[in-house]
Amino acid sequence: MAKSDRRETLDPSQWRGLQQKLDQREAELRAEVREADAEGRETPEAPGPHEPGDAADSGDQRFQTGMAHVDKQRDQEELMAIEAARARMADGTYGICVDCGGEIPFDRLQAQPAALRCIACQSAYEKTHPPAPRLAM
Repeated sequence: MAKSDRRETLDPSQWRGLQQKLDQREAELRAEVREADAEGRETPEAPGPHEPGDAADSGDQRFQTGMAHVDKQRDQEELMAIEAARARMADGTYGICVDCGGEIPFDRLQAQPAALRCIACQSAYEKTHPPAPRLAM
């Protein structure tokens, strides 16, 4: 299927609504990243060898720090996806599946405004590209 500009198939209110969804999600994510950065600066260090505390306390702290790192990484990846969606909006490829070249249905874009693929191609992609495990550093 030949690629077309989705601005031609979405009405102006749909287009604005998708832009607003991207703006809103970006604002939420930026706030979460700022909060994670602030919490990271406030996180107490694990007890030293001559301080009260035990291995469970230390392990719990490492676990919490690791989870915060994973959450922040996920938020940053979603921010990059939003930036890429805006670039596609600017160049006329937004809403066009990167795999088959077909239009991504409006309902999917409403649910996932930064979607790269139609549902069928996304399902196929997920079968061959399982999510990679992430470990905190």
